Amino acid sequence: MMVRIYHNPRCSKSRQTLALIEEQGITPDVIAYLDTPPTPQELSGILDMLGMKPEDILRKKEAREEGIADLRGEELIEALCAHPRALERPIVVNGDKAVLGRPPENALEIL
Repeated sequence: MMVRIYHNPRCSKSRQTLALIEEQGITPDVIAYLDTPPTPQELSGILDMLGMKPEDILRKKEAREEGIADLRGEELIEALCAHPRALERPIVVNGDKAVLGRPPENALEIL
């Protein structure tokens, strides 16, 4: 089973989560989502695994700056893929499970 992390190396929580995964002896597939954002289909699948709505993984300040803070549902999913810096990070996926790495220890639940 391949563990994936949607990672921003400039984010301390993202770095801490990646380190925690690696401490478990796992080498995850690291996706630099700012360079390679998920497709709307991928993001929809991740939201299903998280059991969350798109607005639950929205970074409020960045969403306002990107002009997408008032969107909902499919429109917001499309906008998050076009403006990935507004995505909450990191997101860890293992098989059919996903968690937000806030706090980083959340990742341990699905490893």
